[in-house]
Amino acid sequence: MNPKISLMMIFCSFVGGGVFYTSTFLLPEGKQAIITQFGRPVGSPLAQSGLYFKLPWIQKVCYLDKRILSWDGHPNQIPTKDKKYIIVDTTARWRIIDALKFIQTVQNERGAQARLGGILDAITRDTISNHNLVEAVRNTNDILELSEKLKAQQREKEIIEEEITGEIEKITKGREMLSSMIAKLADQELRSFGISIIDVQLRRIEYESSVEQKVYERMISERKKIAEKIRSIGKGEQARIQGRMSRDLQKIESEAYRKAQEYKGKAEAEVASIYKKALVQGSKFYEFIRTLEAYEKSFQEGSQVILSTDSDFFKLFHSGM
Repeated sequence: MNPKISLMMIFCSFVGGGVFYTSTFLLPEGKQAIITQFGRPVGSPLAQSGLYFKLPWIQKVCYLDKRILSWDGHPNQIPTKDKKYIIVDTTARWRIIDALKFIQTVQNERGAQARLGGILDAITRDTISNHNLVEAVRNTNDILELSEKLKAQQREKEIIEEEITGEIEKITKGREMLSSMIAKLADQELRSFGISIIDVQLRRIEYESSVEQKVYERMISERKKIAEKIRSIGKGEQARIQGRMSRDLQKIESEAYRKAQEYKGKAEAEVASIYKKALVQGSKFYEFIRTLEAYEKSFQEGSQVILSTDSDFFKLFHSGM
């Protein structure tokens, strides 16, 4: 074969391989792509994984993530509606739902993170500042529901309402609902950038260091008051239970004593009846036995008795049976 033809074939193969390599690209799972030409998007976004073609050298591929991404905000100091300054640390999860809008507006994930930070920080600040502190701290009114149950059980509604319910502020929304409100408002603004917010969480809420210790002391004092009140209610219930137990015990004992006396009376009546029958049937023998018992009790060792010989007490010595 002619050497020139061989060189030409090698050159064409090399050029063809380079063209094929630069005109194809592989889109992996979990990614989506936009083809750009001179910096401008061309065609529709590519979302299915596989092998794709593009114009070599003049077109480039911009890869974007289809998976859920995270955003972590910086702790910011925010005043609440009840004039308490707190530090709020926020986090969120988001994803790219329109790759074309995303490329045309924020261009890449770094730009998206910057946009997310500005919008989420502003919405979080507005939401927290329009609500009292307790709304961002608690999710439920469980402790208030507990106090309501205690009031119903103890008949001390006014005292408990003053000392327990009065110390705890009731919430209307709660922390989770505030997070949902922030996520919904942010999602409405970020959809114009091809971004969807999945959820937002208030990861951490704390006071300024200058007032944190005082707040902790007040919270501890309030909870101690509640604990003392609940303990006093428990002691009252204990006293009532012990009183009922004492009354029941006295009732049982009196009933037992009544029955015992009733049985004793019946027994004594039965004994008397037996004695009566014995007297009727063997009065002479009964008299003899009773006389002997009298002798036994009367005459002890060393005793002296002076009686007339015709006394009835000694008739057994004279006449025997």
